Amino acid sequence: MGENTVDHERQPSRRGKVAAAVVPLCGLVAVLAGGLIAYLNRDFVGWFAYAPLSNQPFSVPGAAFITRGTQFGLTLAVAGLLILAFWAGYRLGRRGSTRP
Repeated sequence: MGENTVDHERQPSRRGKVAAAVVPLCGLVAVLAGGLIAYLNRDFVGWFAYAPLSNQPFSVPGAAFITRGTQFGLTLAVAGLLILAFWAGYRLGRRGSTRP
């Protein structure tokens, strides 16, 4: 008579299990692909100026502009890191909410 037939720990659906595997995998692929794209597009586009009075070009060592390919790769990597951070926070929040 006093039995509790309500299951407090619901079993995740098949769709939830697939999403739990696909989301971090997509985030990891985005981080790796973005890092690879940024690494392969690391062409040095230095900053320089022409000083007409000395007939010498002036360049600053270490100052460089980032190419569009590098910008895209870094953006993709950051988006992948955001996906992984969201997934980790979601999973930790779900784990903490199942306690009685």
